Parts: sequence; C-alpha cells; structure tokens
Amino acid sequence: MNRMLSLLASGALLLAVAVVPASAEERTIFGTIVRLDAADRTLTVQDGKGAMWNYKVDGDAGISLANLEEGDRVSVTIGRATPLNMITAADRLRKGDRVIKIPF
Repeated sequence: MNRMLSLLASGALLLAVAVVPASAEERTIFGTIVRLDAADRTLTVQDGKGAMWNYKVDGDAGISLANLEEGDRVSVTIGRATPLNMITAADRLRKGDRVIKIPF
C-alpha cells in the first residue's frame, strides 16, 4: 500500500512538472538603426535579414538614445523572458532591457 501511494505521488509530481512550460530566455536582435526619434523615445532597427524591429523605450528603462543615430549598428536585448509565440516586430523596452552600440 505504501509503495502504491509512493508511486502515485511520484507520478503526480512528474506530471505537474511536465505541464509547466519552460520559461523563455532573453532575446537579442542585431541590426542597424534606420529610424530614431529621441523625443518620442522610439527606434526602428533593421536586422541582417531585412526585418524591421520597432521599439518604444519606457521613460524609466534607463536606456539613453542621446548617443545613438540613424545608421548605427546596435544590439537590442529584451532582458525579460519572452515566450516564442510573443516575439513581435514591435516591443516596449523596459528596465533591464539594453540597447548597445556596436562598433563597425
């Protein structure tokens, strides 16, 4: 009887763990700034495949756009977990996210 309960408990634990989806990791886009509006806190980055990625930088994100200009190569990292089905071409950049200028 004890063995049966132990097996049932183990099976229930394995089932519970298997149902929980794994969290997505941060993601980074590399590309060139093709549009930048520092006043509106928006930028558009074109990646190597030609896809356009539009970003709106939150005021408290800690990301300065002052040292960036159109034509700069950058990496844009969304620092929070983002499920694969939630990756879009338009994202808000929040605290913990990064925009880093890449030297040529």
